Amino acid sequence: MLGAPVNVIKGIGPETEKDLQSLNIYTVEDLLLHFPYRYESYHIKDLAKAQHDEKITVKGKVHSEPSLRFFGKKKSRLSFRMFVDEFLISAIAFNRAFLKSKIKIGETVLVTGKWDAHRAQLTVLEIQIGDRRRGRAIEPVYQTKGNLTVRAIRNYVSEAFKQLETLDIPDPLPTKIRQAYKLPDYMTALHTLHFPDRPDKLKHSRRRMVFQELFYFQIKMQLFKYLNRESGSGLALPIQQEVIDQFVGQLPFSLTEAQSQVVNEVLKDLRSAYRMNRLLQGDVGSGKTVVAAIALYGVATCGFQGALMVPTEILAEQHAESLHALLSPFNVSVALLTSGIKGKRRKALLSALEAGEIQIIVGTHALIQEEVKFNKLGLVIADEQHRFGVEQRRALRSKGEEPDVLHMTATPIPRTLAISAFGDMDISTIDQLPAGRKRIQTSWVKHDQLHDVLQFISRQVKQGRQAYVICPLIEESEQLDVQNAIDVHAQLTQAFKGISIGLMHGRLSSEEKDEVMEAFKNNKSQILVSTTVVEVGVNVPNATVMVIYDADRFGLAQLHQLRGRVGRGNFQSYCILISDAHSEVSKERMRIMTETTDGFELSEYDLKLRGPGDFFGHKQSGLPDFKIADIVHDFKALDVARRDAERLLETKAFWHDEDYAIIRKDLENQGVFTGERLD
Repeated sequence: MLGAPVNVIKGIGPETEKDLQSLNIYTVEDLLLHFPYRYESYHIKDLAKAQHDEKITVKGKVHSEPSLRFFGKKKSRLSFRMFVDEFLISAIAFNRAFLKSKIKIGETVLVTGKWDAHRAQLTVLEIQIGDRRRGRAIEPVYQTKGNLTVRAIRNYVSEAFKQLETLDIPDPLPTKIRQAYKLPDYMTALHTLHFPDRPDKLKHSRRRMVFQELFYFQIKMQLFKYLNRESGSGLALPIQQEVIDQFVGQLPFSLTEAQSQVVNEVLKDLRSAYRMNRLLQGDVGSGKTVVAAIALYGVATCGFQGALMVPTEILAEQHAESLHALLSPFNVSVALLTSGIKGKRRKALLSALEAGEIQIIVGTHALIQEEVKFNKLGLVIADEQHRFGVEQRRALRSKGEEPDVLHMTATPIPRTLAISAFGDMDISTIDQLPAGRKRIQTSWVKHDQLHDVLQFISRQVKQGRQAYVICPLIEESEQLDVQNAIDVHAQLTQAFKGISIGLMHGRLSSEEKDEVMEAFKNNKSQILVSTTVVEVGVNVPNATVMVIYDADRFGLAQLHQLRGRVGRGNFQSYCILISDAHSEVSKERMRIMTETTDGFELSEYDLKLRGPGDFFGHKQSGLPDFKIADIVHDFKALDVARRDAERLLETKAFWHDEDYAIIRKDLENQGVFTGERLD
């Protein structure tokens, strides 16, 4: 019955069914899982505990004759005084002239409205005469579409429960888990969420449904890890430790403790009999590229190839240069493949790759084109992996026979998101910056202080340093009053005579971008005006100033990424945020940027500010659309669900007991047991 089409419910015809389907309600169970997004409470409030501007319901006795006056066109204001316990308050009702004859002195009334504590006044939203309220004390409010109303959805849900009441509906949560956490059964919890009579029961039922949703999700996540481990389908590469030690010993710097720890975790995976599926996260400038180089070198020493996929051509070129410098002394060949490489050069490169003559290939999504074939692919690394879609990552992985996979990101991911969006991966974190890195000094200034900012840039340039100036838009926009790259470039060219100023934005061709970037890297241009195309990975150690116009237009994670473009050399570096920041949220974001350079701290704050759905700005991040759970608010439940799921998969009971049959069936229907994987 739960899986039956929603039109089996009495009163739902073809038009209503279409409206329900626009809300992703196709079955009876979908309807029951369309939870209210808020509740209106009509419980009687103790006026002594009421907050100013709070919506409350009070019960009292009318103390004065209602006064009615008209104003404007057909508008009216009805007012009367009433005793609520020992308080004498005013009640104001707009456009309810018909109530004048119904409200009498001495009558008991129930009034719901907005409480003004300063004036001892209630602005009436609803009024009922008598001491008992018609309707429920807690009313659910639903999302609606088309011709659907909240009342209609309430009625359909009520009818669904009537039609289900004689059926024996199995509970999706195992009995042992329900008993351990004292959770109500499935149908009771569902009914309470739609028709609550007490706040404590509502809270208890929500707790049950939140846990069920997170538990099912974590079972799926942990099962991917479990099956991967049990399959033994990895390459088990015989990487020699002394070879790695020799390579690390030749590096021009020492690894931090965090880097050494992560290198050991990655090498352990590469040597193991199961396929690596690991996320490496580290703050801007923490040294993830070196970890990638060590892993790629280890793979190459075993006769396998490695591929590093990055989101932009600029970043691909930079990584290829870095890896060539590190690996060529050890006779490991590194090649670059982007869409800009064409003709005979491309053909020769692809031929060498297929023949196994190229050991390490770095590229953009050009790597996943059908014509790209490997000889013996052993390791796939996706840098800034959340920028690639699920299908793109899968396409690269399919170029080899179960290659190990390492995902890297410089967007620090809060633990709450990491164990949700990436719950099927092992997670390594570099939470240490290399020794000697100076903290970037961050300032927030208003637009009227621009003259001071330009003088500061001038002083830095005279000392031989360089500066980025970032703008949100390329050209002037009527919709947004923000600085744009083309105008700012013109203004700065006027302000800085004799200084070369580059202009970079997304509309330039690859060749033009390369030319602009090359000039800046070689200090042929001292100031680079750009949109956010420089956000990820660009490395110019001589650049010490990052100026961001209209900084309040950017998210915290993006501001942090941009700030990370400076501070990459031995010089003191600065980030200047230009913003008039009118809203409290904008001011708070500017404040926290000046107070911390810790990306993980910023990411936690960003998550609370923006919510999990918008954290990446990409649907392909792998984060599911939970119906009731909120991974920020319900993080403790998420953590408990993860631990329970891990433990359960190690028991025989999960695989055989009838109590877990519903979960096994659900996982089977999703293809988890037949090799389908989440990315």
